[in-house]
Amino acid sequence: MNILVVDDSKAMRMIVRRTLRQIGYGSENVLEASTGHEALEMVKGSVPDLMLCDWNMPGMSGIELLRSIRELGRYLPFVFVTTECTNEMRLEAADAGADYLISKPFTAEHFQIALNTVLKP
Repeated sequence: MNILVVDDSKAMRMIVRRTLRQIGYGSENVLEASTGHEALEMVKGSVPDLMLCDWNMPGMSGIELLRSIRELGRYLPFVFVTTECTNEMRLEAADAGADYLISKPFTAEHFQIALNTVLKP
């Protein structure tokens, strides 16, 4: 399984990777992108099995990235990992095609629930 972690904060990308290891995804191929534009280019080349993405990033926000991916006709499970988590954001994310929204701060259990929901067989 290929997992793409997208966040402009290197520290947050490291925290997400560590959390993935804690719930048993340590042997997966975890790729990173620090911008929405970088992630979009990666998806154009090879669609990952799962994307974990921050909402607020400079240049291209996570919601803009999600919409761009869907406009390309690409489908992949898409999970937001964000500090803001209003009802409006949840609705906007769902309308754009997001599969789940994890709010920061999070625990390994939050990730486990999200991935079990999104990656159910």
